[in-house]
Amino acid sequence: MKVIAGNWKMNLTLNEAIDLAISIKTSNKNEIILFPPSIYALKIKELLKDKNIKIGVQNVFYEEFGAFTGEISAPMVKSCNLDYVLIGHSERRKFFYETDEVINKKIKKALSFNLNVILCVGETLSERESKKHFEVVKRQVLSAIEGIDNFKNLKIAYEPVWAIGTGVNAKPEDANEMHHFIKEIINLYVLYGGSVNENNAYSLLSQHYIDGLLIGNSSLKKEAFNKIIDIAELF
Repeated sequence: MKVIAGNWKMNLTLNEAIDLAISIKTSNKNEIILFPPSIYALKIKELLKDKNIKIGVQNVFYEEFGAFTGEISAPMVKSCNLDYVLIGHSERRKFFYETDEVINKKIKKALSFNLNVILCVGETLSERESKKHFEVVKRQVLSAIEGIDNFKNLKIAYEPVWAIGTGVNAKPEDANEMHHFIKEIINLYVLYGGSVNENNAYSLLSQHYIDGLLIGNSSLKKEAFNKIIDIAELF
């Protein structure tokens, strides 16, 4: 099974999100996941209740309730019957200063409510150029899973920071090498993310250790995203 996930980030009006969501193809073979802005997630979940598409949120806090203005909690997500949580995306690390410790706490809380988690890891361009990319990713993975003993609801997305939104994706063989490295640390599903589109999806999915794709910009374009879903059906 391949996993094809679309991270819509902070994009689309409600009507645009609805139009996009109802246009997405389903698959009986692979898992399709959408991560709309959380304010739309419940509406889209209800709209797609008869389609084989999972819905998640892009972030969650590590406390269950309290005076944390602007945050959403794992029990809130669970009560909406949503399926997935995205944790540790490089944009959360960069713009909201999320540390490895914070990401670990978020994962523990989400897993405790039986939510499915996709953990995002990846190095910056300077870290890759200085040959520290394996060291950085290993630290991110190990710190994220510290104190966790049940991994059945956890997947990992390798997203090199220098490839996200830049139009420059990692060479398939380089991505595959990192995926193999991650699987030697912990043998989970590992998705690739970073400027994925309908033109490079096949070459990425054909790599032995790449289990799926986490797609940003192209997931906002129904033709491109549906084409990637079609490509995944070939594997």
